[in-house]
Amino acid sequence: MTSRFFRAHGEFCTSHPWEVIVATLTLTACMLTVDQQSNIPPTRPAIKLCLGCQAEYNAADLIAMTLFRSLAILYCYYQFRKLYKLGSKYILAIAGLFTVFSSFIFTMTVLNILRINISDLKDALFFFLLLVDFSKTAMLAQFALNAKNQDEVKNNIAKGLAVLGPTTTLDTMVETLVIGVGTLSGVHRLEMLSWFACLSALVNYMVFITFYPACLSLILELSGSKMPTKDSLMKFVFKEEDHKSNPVLRRVKLIMFFGLMVVHVHSRWPFKDSEVYTIEPLVQQSLNRTEEPGATDGYFIRWLTLSAEHIVILMLASALLVKLIFFDTEEQFVEQRVETSTEKRPTGKTEDKRAPMLSFSLGDTSDSYEPIYEDKEVQTMSSSNSDIDSSPEDDMPRLCRALEDCLKVFNNVDLGATALSDDEILLLHKNKHIAGYQFEKAVDDPERGVRIRRKLLENTLLDAPQVLDALPYRNYNYSLVMGACCENVIGYMPIPVGYAGPLLLDGRELHVPMATTEGCLVASTNRGCRALKESGVTSSVVADGMTRGPVVRFPSIVHASKAMQWIQEPQNFQKIKQQFDSSSRFARLQRLTLKIAGRFLFIRFVASTGDAMGMNMLSKGTELSLKYVQEIFKDMEILSLSGNFCADKKPAAINWIEGRGKSVVCEAIVSSKIVKSVLKTNVHDLVDVNNSKNLVGSAVAGSIGGFNAHAANIVTAIFIATGQDPAQNISSSNCMTLMEPWGPHGEDLYISCTMPSIEIGTIGGGTVLPAQGSCLEMLGVKGSNAAEPGANACQLAKIVCATVLAGELSLMSALVAGHLVKSHLRHNRSTTLLPDAFDRSKNVYLPPCKDNA
Repeated sequence: MTSRFFRAHGEFCTSHPWEVIVATLTLTACMLTVDQQSNIPPTRPAIKLCLGCQAEYNAADLIAMTLFRSLAILYCYYQFRKLYKLGSKYILAIAGLFTVFSSFIFTMTVLNILRINISDLKDALFFFLLLVDFSKTAMLAQFALNAKNQDEVKNNIAKGLAVLGPTTTLDTMVETLVIGVGTLSGVHRLEMLSWFACLSALVNYMVFITFYPACLSLILELSGSKMPTKDSLMKFVFKEEDHKSNPVLRRVKLIMFFGLMVVHVHSRWPFKDSEVYTIEPLVQQSLNRTEEPGATDGYFIRWLTLSAEHIVILMLASALLVKLIFFDTEEQFVEQRVETSTEKRPTGKTEDKRAPMLSFSLGDTSDSYEPIYEDKEVQTMSSSNSDIDSSPEDDMPRLCRALEDCLKVFNNVDLGATALSDDEILLLHKNKHIAGYQFEKAVDDPERGVRIRRKLLENTLLDAPQVLDALPYRNYNYSLVMGACCENVIGYMPIPVGYAGPLLLDGRELHVPMATTEGCLVASTNRGCRALKESGVTSSVVADGMTRGPVVRFPSIVHASKAMQWIQEPQNFQKIKQQFDSSSRFARLQRLTLKIAGRFLFIRFVASTGDAMGMNMLSKGTELSLKYVQEIFKDMEILSLSGNFCADKKPAAINWIEGRGKSVVCEAIVSSKIVKSVLKTNVHDLVDVNNSKNLVGSAVAGSIGGFNAHAANIVTAIFIATGQDPAQNISSSNCMTLMEPWGPHGEDLYISCTMPSIEIGTIGGGTVLPAQGSCLEMLGVKGSNAAEPGANACQLAKIVCATVLAGELSLMSALVAGHLVKSHLRHNRSTTLLPDAFDRSKNVYLPPCKDNA
């Protein structure tokens, strides 16, 4: 209710600014000229001071008021400095105008209502400066200045009053009542100062809700020039909930308001017989004295006479004014230059600039600049695609100290390498005091360590010093990389990420992220997802077991045979399993596969590993198990923890036959209608080409697990996007794609993909990186599954297999319809190198890109 009232009031003030301003000035003039010399009721007698107390009172009053005036000046400086940091001259000018007009009205009010002496006016003005609050003034100005046109200016001011009005009203009432308690103290000086403070709060409030909105709207309407809004203002986002007071705090203020109202009503009840309270005791000395006609001139002369307190206040005000104009200006310029250099980084040939919002200027706008907004979504924080701009240290060149001095600083426990410059650290590296792979640890700053390594590479190892300029390195969380993902880091590689989908898998729609630089891959997979949307994909994980295959050696085949037979016995397997399972909370040994070759024995450990891909778990458990077997067979020699019997990152028939990681099968039934409308082909041709290409063709080529069209494309793209090991696409891409006619008349298509060795996980490795983690979260499989360990990794394997099925379906359809070359020429090549048209008889005519066929 109150917000609607203040909004309507704001709309009126901004729609009729001249009327509001004239009315305010008229009321001020009436207040100044109205006759207050009415019949004065009897006043309370003044308290007589004891002899000798007057001097002590005057001294204490002088010290207290000097401190109070100094505090008012410091507070006023603090307020203006906060406004100055916004970097907007017009907000500063508007605040100054508000202060001048408010102080004028306050002065008139104090002189006419309280009828104080002119010599006491300085105390009233300092009270006004202490209680004036520029924060709401600046906030309302920012509402107005963040508008695109004049109509939006008026609407924003009204909205600002709707947000700020109720809170400001309640704060003013509570503030006035709290300070008003001082008028009931009976202490003359305290009562006078309390009246000053109460009037100051009321005048500020009245000017803020009447004159100020009208004046603000009028100034911005008369200002014909426009300028881009400063970055400091653009960062100020105006949301109503940000400025609404806390409900608990609002209730406390309301309770205080009603409580203080009871106190004031009880203390000022007009029908008391004991006393009639007026404000006259505050000024009774001036009323009881018979003033000469020239007394006012004496007051002015006495007010202008310099005393010790005047000198102190004048020096303080002058010093703060000089600091604000000269020193703060230079500091603000330096901060702005640093901020500008941080934000204005090159982003290649094209820049993503948002249209600047229109604003208004008062006076000189030569110091304005236009902020540049970059596409933050594809960056880690606020970095650019290039790091050719100089580092912070380049702006402050330092002489490189001697090697001995650098060593003293480096070996100092309190200083260390962080106190050395980049060139000095390179000097220590050159003299073999710091290893190149330890830069991050030495300087205790991963990003700086990367920067130093880039300098080393540019200065000593590369012929072209600018070769790394296009490789970004800043604003990346290298703490997650060190010791986990990469060593000798010199930057990070931005890769485009697209998505295919929605993919309907087991009744759930998914959008699958794919990181690739191959054109048409995401588009083709997306078409396959669209074709599968009607029927969906059904999936099943039929096996789950990561492997590690060490090789051991015995003195003879007899010893090797005995060891092989001993391990194959069930009770001995349980002993080995007990040792293996004790190495991890999640690794559980399932079976052992043994192969003997001469006196070499190859043991393939197969174990489940929860949501981790599991190679490290398998290595740890395998090592512990082999040590236990070695205690039984003292002559067994452990040659290698990996004997290529795993087989990891190598094409191997054992992975295709027995599986490794997750073994997944997916199937789908596609109706003949979808095959014709979406895939632009028919079921008979699809089945025929699949048998000829994926089955017969792969067999002729002697392929191992390669009975598919392009499973490795999709597997690798998902692996890169979700932080998997890309090298494991070798075994993970093992796939057999089968197609059959389906239905009573064989008009529909049955398609299945069998992938027996998807090596995948949702924790560990690259999954800890923020970008890769976001892709996992996009699929709902980030991290480990606390309720069912291993469920997230199995679900991710299903997603991979189902996406491969979609990609297989689309590519095979393109091959059947003869669209493969056309699509790649259209989407993956520059058409400027091709003629406008080709011979249609040769079936190589390129249709326009707007064709969606």
